[in-house]
Amino acid sequence: MPLLKAEGLVRRYESRQGLFGRIAHIRALDGVSLELRKGETLGLVGESGCGKSTTGRLVLGLEPADEGHVVFGGAPMPGPTTPEWRRLRARMQMIHQDPLGALDRRLPIGAQVEEPLVIHRRGDAAARAGRVAALLEEVGLDAGHAARYPHELSGGQRQRAVIARALATGPELIVADEPISALDVSIQAQVMNVLAEAQARHGLALLFVSHDLRVVRQVSHRVAVMYLGRIVEEGEPDAVLREPAHFYTRALVSAIPHPSRRDAKRIVLKGDPPSPAARPAGCAFHPRCAAAVALCAREVPELKPRADGRKVACHLAHGDAMPVRKAA
Repeated sequence: MPLLKAEGLVRRYESRQGLFGRIAHIRALDGVSLELRKGETLGLVGESGCGKSTTGRLVLGLEPADEGHVVFGGAPMPGPTTPEWRRLRARMQMIHQDPLGALDRRLPIGAQVEEPLVIHRRGDAAARAGRVAALLEEVGLDAGHAARYPHELSGGQRQRAVIARALATGPELIVADEPISALDVSIQAQVMNVLAEAQARHGLALLFVSHDLRVVRQVSHRVAVMYLGRIVEEGEPDAVLREPAHFYTRALVSAIPHPSRRDAKRIVLKGDPPSPAARPAGCAFHPRCAAAVALCAREVPELKPRADGRKVACHLAHGDAMPVRKAA
């Protein structure tokens, strides 16, 4: 049984342009379903604004879904801010993109790592102090860092402190929302190693949100590609990134620099992603897809399994329609 199961998640927001402007209804998520088992990493990738971070917030119960549901540990996710949900927070944590923004600049690092233990009433003061010291050591910080403030640490050290705080209560699930994108390239690998070691040591399930396909390929057991609020392809990283089945995934993979593919032609998508407030009919990707046919503009493709074990939401990938060869 999966530790986390989300089915048909839909999330809508309202947006108004100007004081007296018309209210636009934005469908940030449009039927997202995913599963995550204990000790597994699911990489969630896609362009900015596709709904990756919103998915992370919904599976943690930080925001309610307008449609669909989340099951965690075999039980439905309680409503946000309820006593049941607050108790469940000890079992699931989040690592944010900006470590400085995630930390309180007025408190020393040791107090912030200890805070979850205080909130969930884990041990007395002496036990908590020992736990904080062990956590700092686990993420590669020493005891002296406990007395420092966030502005006294480097970006990598701050993110290590954030990871230590996320591990404090012994969670089963961590949602890492772009955890290394704000760090120098030289530090990114070190922080990823800290996460990988923590996962191996504690058997964590990890939902890794990122736009970097190379990182996702290295750390994930499965990868899910999102476009405009929907998952369009899902499978093992090597299979998805070596031979992508969805035309959007092909464009993403073609943009990855690789020394062995110097002569490979990059796929440049036409236009910008459509607005979630004006979602195209049929497949949301069809206005930018060079292989789109009439069926793509009429019907929304389902995310269906293929014989190779992958799931793909594309009429052409399942043979539902024959592509039209473009004239040269």
